[in-house]
Amino acid sequence: MYPVLENGQLIVIFSCKTYKRGDVVVFEHGGIEKVKRVDGTEGSFMYVLGDNPLASTDSRSFGYISKTAVAGKVVWPRV
Repeated sequence: MYPVLENGQLIVIFSCKTYKRGDVVVFEHGGIEKVKRVDGTEGSFMYVLGDNPLASTDSRSFGYISKTAVAGKVVWPRV
C-alpha cells in the first residue's frame, strides 16, 4: 500500500483511551516520533505497521509498543 501521508504534512491528532485496528497513530520510539497504522492490540501494547512495508520500520522490526508511548490518533486529514 502506498503511504497516505507525506513527509512534512500537517496532521491533527486526538488522544484516545482505546485504539482499534486500522487507526493511524503517532507515537515515540527511540526518541523519534513515528506515524503508523495499528494492526492489533494486546493488553497495554499495540502492534503497528507502516503503509509501505518495503520502506517502513515498524513492529516487524521493533516489536509491540506500549500504549503509553502513543500521543494520539490521526483525525485530520482523514486517513
